[in-house]
Amino acid sequence: MSVREEPPPVPPGRVRRTIAEGEGRPMAEADAPDGQPWWVLSEREARAGERRVQRETPPHLRFEPTRTLAAVTVALLGVCAAADAFSLAVSVWRYTLVRGEAGSPRYGADPLMPADLLYAAPGLLWTLALVATAIPFLMWFHRSRLNAEAFDAAGQRMGAGWAVGAWFVPVANLWLPKRIADDVWDASSPPGADGTVRYRASRGPLNAWWALWLAANVLSGIAGAWYEEAETFQEAGGAAVLNALSGGVGVLAAVLAIRFVRRLTGMQYALHAHRLALAAEPTAR
Repeated sequence: MSVREEPPPVPPGRVRRTIAEGEGRPMAEADAPDGQPWWVLSEREARAGERRVQRETPPHLRFEPTRTLAAVTVALLGVCAAADAFSLAVSVWRYTLVRGEAGSPRYGADPLMPADLLYAAPGLLWTLALVATAIPFLMWFHRSRLNAEAFDAAGQRMGAGWAVGAWFVPVANLWLPKRIADDVWDASSPPGADGTVRYRASRGPLNAWWALWLAANVLSGIAGAWYEEAETFQEAGGAAVLNALSGGVGVLAAVLAIRFVRRLTGMQYALHAHRLALAAEPTAR
């Protein structure tokens, strides 16, 4: 026999307005979906609360919807992951060809021609996918930064415009976007089940994605240089191994980027739902 988990106790002294009737009643009797914290609104209440918040909140502090941009970004990140997987496969194939020619007295391109003709394809596909992903990602990241301003303006160390501009600053783009992401992440930490305390969410998904993103780019650059300068089969094999490693790390980075985008989006919508619940009920004194 299953026992239904009781909802968390209602904070004393609080009531939430019944939006349909315009009357006050305890939160425990409110319309939150079954099994959800008290601050999760029904669809009817959420729509009414959203209208009220939009009327009463200054434009620069209004919640910016990000789910559509997040969905497009996630889909394109999947294409980036596929391009990295393709690069890994081609690199492994090229390495097997190099191993077969390792005993040859002189290095020549003819035995490697099939793989070389295909070698540029993954890089081109990855570049196209990255450019296509960058547009919705930067739009999503900028909107997320604007939402963080509404959640915790004091915790944002850089202006909202840097959410886009920081990616294009040479050298500084190795850490500035991460700094912005840290602030946005912390500001977007959702409330606990009782709706009174916000616990800072672990930055694990964010830190792991950023570390692998940097590693994949460094490995890719080194592998490309080795490939161009290879003069022996051993050097060509080393370049192929390094490029395969870059592709594998790139796949993991894309997967973690997908997790980061989905997690941050979910956190912001949960916190926004909490704000709507607070806007939908007066506080009894």
